[in-house]
Amino acid sequence: MNYQTTVSSNEETKNQKRNNKLTVEMSQKPTSAYVGATWGVVSIGLLSYCIGLWNANMQLNEKGYYFAILLMGIYAVISLQKAVRDKTEKLKVSDMYYSISWVVVIVALLLLIIGLRNADLALSEKGFYGISYLLSLFGAITVQKNARDIDFIKTKMEKEE
Repeated sequence: MNYQTTVSSNEETKNQKRNNKLTVEMSQKPTSAYVGATWGVVSIGLLSYCIGLWNANMQLNEKGYYFAILLMGIYAVISLQKAVRDKTEKLKVSDMYYSISWVVVIVALLLLIIGLRNADLALSEKGFYGISYLLSLFGAITVQKNARDIDFIKTKMEKEE
């Protein structure tokens, strides 16, 4: 009798630990409100930057320059976020790739700063482009992070079932 009671209690303890672990993992999953907010941030940043470029009194080559560094910056921060996350999860990331990701993010920001510093724009326009650019980069990072978190938790739950 005591043996069965011990086994039952051990099984109950294991189930409680498993349920607690699932609860902790689910609490780490980004909420739908946060995911929606991050998509809103990236959308607002990209749309405002692109609408500002569309309506700007610049030559087409200047508009192309600012659009190209936007695309470069977004790709760079997503790549950097992935590399940082892979390192955190102990996945193999070459030092060269990690370094290049950092360099491209810094270069993209420097190109924006240099371009805006030398542009014949009002200070308010320069601020608008800077903030829209940073909002776009931040939104891209958080959208990538949320996608990775959700996928990670989904994969873990499938393995446990």
